[in-house]
Amino acid sequence: MEFPILLIIIIALALIFDFINGFHDAANSIATIVSTKVLTPFQAVLWAALWNFAAFFIAAYVVGEFKIGNTIAKTVDENFITLEVIFAGLVAAIAWNLFTWWFGIPSSSSHTLIGGFIGAALMHALITDYHVITQTHPEYSFFETVTQSFKQLFSQNIVKYKVVIPIFLFIFLAPFIGMFVSIIITLIIVNICKRSNPHKAERAFKKLQLVSSALFSLGHGTNDAQKVMGIIGAAMIYFHVNMIHDPQYLSIPEAERFAYFAQHYLWVPFVSFLAIGLGTMSGGWKIIKTMGTRITKVTPLEGVSAETAGAVTLFITDHLGIPVSTTHTITGSIIGVGLTKRVSAVRWGVTVSLLWAWVLTIPISAIIAGITYLIVVLFF
Repeated sequence: MEFPILLIIIIALALIFDFINGFHDAANSIATIVSTKVLTPFQAVLWAALWNFAAFFIAAYVVGEFKIGNTIAKTVDENFITLEVIFAGLVAAIAWNLFTWWFGIPSSSSHTLIGGFIGAALMHALITDYHVITQTHPEYSFFETVTQSFKQLFSQNIVKYKVVIPIFLFIFLAPFIGMFVSIIITLIIVNICKRSNPHKAERAFKKLQLVSSALFSLGHGTNDAQKVMGIIGAAMIYFHVNMIHDPQYLSIPEAERFAYFAQHYLWVPFVSFLAIGLGTMSGGWKIIKTMGTRITKVTPLEGVSAETAGAVTLFITDHLGIPVSTTHTITGSIIGVGLTKRVSAVRWGVTVSLLWAWVLTIPISAIIAGITYLIVVLFF
């Protein structure tokens, strides 16, 4: 079976995004383990990359499904998905990811991908409505046509709010869950170990940090690689249903098509997890400094607490099928361990800057994707 050129480009771009996501989010998995000097940065990225890739086998053969990938593929109504929409969304996501990586801002790769997908779909619907109105009402002025196009746009169910609203809520809930869990874990550990020899305890926690960072990297791989898989899945399903009218896909209910795609093209999740692992190996040194030291100073005990709390949060959200930001999650967890010392231990100036980046990611990605889609339609 031959794939169209644009579909091949989308798959390539998605895997490039996945790779960028890996080095952009490398700090999430290794910031605390590097800042506590348990591993060198090079050793840490290799350790994180190994567990990022190992997450594929957990998702495919233990869990047996890819819930987060399915959620991503269904953020937009299938009627408003085209290859051009997916292409524009990916270009926007890559652009915002590289911009935030360059300036050392730990923004969410997850939310930039979702924002790009939604923004491109909205622009596609707007342009389609504009053309329909110009044909049905040629007497309208340009301003009237644009006004009617926007009215039509807002009356359509382009975005699946049932899917998207939980994602928006977890922009704020994920860091708070991570923070709450890390506070509880830290307090429990401190009370259990308060009579322990400090040097022996520190050595023990440095060893435990290898386990906690591995768990967080598993959660990171499971959560983030599936997002790219979801975008590729949306493109492949569009190809089978709308371009070649594959009877096998057409006979399957819309809600079950993604699961069939994941079995039909098992190489897609495999290379998605592999790409994020390779990206993690390349590291993200600018962001590591922000995550590991600028939010709060972290000891091995606190590193174990933060990473374990982050892992628990990611495993819960994966079970629920809600894509969350690993950046937000580990940031909340690190803030939690800082709060167990004192409120002033957290550098709130840095934290507020991160919060602004989180809030702006989806709308900015959506705007970039909309403009990109407009350029693609007008010039190609």
